Amino acid sequence: MSSLKLKRLIIKIFSLFSTVRAYNILVLVAAQYLAAIFIFSPTKSLSDVVFNLHLLYLVLACVFVISGGYIVNNFYDVKVDKINRPLKTGLDNYVKQETKLKLYFLLNFIGFFFGILISFRAAVFFAFYIFSIWLYSHKLKKYPFIGVISATILTVLPFFAVFVYFGNFSKIIFVHASFLFLVIMVRELIKDLQNIKGAIANNYQTFPVVYGEKKTKQLSIILLVLTVFPIAILFSYPGLNYMRYYFYFALFILIFVGFYLWKSVSSNQYRRLHNTLKILLLIGVLCLIFIDTSLLIDKVINRLN
Repeated sequence: MSSLKLKRLIIKIFSLFSTVRAYNILVLVAAQYLAAIFIFSPTKSLSDVVFNLHLLYLVLACVFVISGGYIVNNFYDVKVDKINRPLKTGLDNYVKQETKLKLYFLLNFIGFFFGILISFRAAVFFAFYIFSIWLYSHKLKKYPFIGVISATILTVLPFFAVFVYFGNFSKIIFVHASFLFLVIMVRELIKDLQNIKGAIANNYQTFPVVYGEKKTKQLSIILLVLTVFPIAILFSYPGLNYMRYYFYFALFILIFVGFYLWKSVSSNQYRRLHNTLKILLLIGVLCLIFIDTSLLIDKVINRLN
C-alpha cells in the first residue's frame, strides 16, 4: 500500500470515528458497566456482571444502534453543521454520504441482531429505539420542547435498558436518573444556543429560535435549580459514601454554569459550557466506583477467590 493510500485510509477511519463520536461511545460502555456493577446489581459478584453474556449483548446492541444514530443525525444535519461546526463537518464528509447510509443500516441490523440474542422484548426495544433516533434526527429535533425532551430521553434510554435488564427498581436509582435527566436537558438547551445560527439558516424551530436566548437561559437556570432536590435526597442515602463529594463538586459546577450562562452571548462561550457539562457527566461516570468502596473490595475479593 502506497503512503498516499495509507494516508487516505487513516483519514477515513478518523472521519468515521468522528461521525459516530467514538469518544461518546466509549464513555457509554464504561457508564453502562459501572452502573451495572455498582448501582443495578450490587449483590452480584464482579465476575457475574462483567462476564454476563446477555449484558455484553445489550451493551453491544446499544453501541451499534447509537453509532448508527450518530450517522443518521449527521446525514440530516449536514447543512446545519457546515455553519455551526465547519471543521468537524469537513472531516466527517471525507466519507461519502452513500457509504455512511450503508453503514447506518448495517450498524442498526447488527444492533437489532444482538437484541434478538437477548430476548424478543429486547429486540422490540431496540427496534423502537432505532425508529425513535431516526424520528428525532429527521423531525423532532427541529421543534422546541419536543426536540430537547426527546434528545434527553434518547440519551438516558441505554441506562434504562440496563436498569430493566437487572430489574433493580429501587427509589435511589430513580433519584439518580432524575439528576442525570435534568443535567442532560440543560446541556441540550445550551447546545441549541450554541447552534442557533445554523438552526435559523435551516429553519429549525429549536427552543432558542422560537423563544429567544433569554427565555432559554431562564429555563436552563430553573432546571439547574431543580437539580438541588435529587442531590439533597441522594445525600440522605447512606450507601452514597465517597460519591457525595462528587455531588458537592457538581453543585459548585452547576452554580458556575448558571452564572456563566446568564452572561454568555457567543457560540464559543456556549461551547465551553456544553463541554463543562459533558466533563461533569464523565466524572460522574468514573465516580460510580466510590458509591460504596466496601462493595468494590468485596467484589474484587470474590473474584480473586
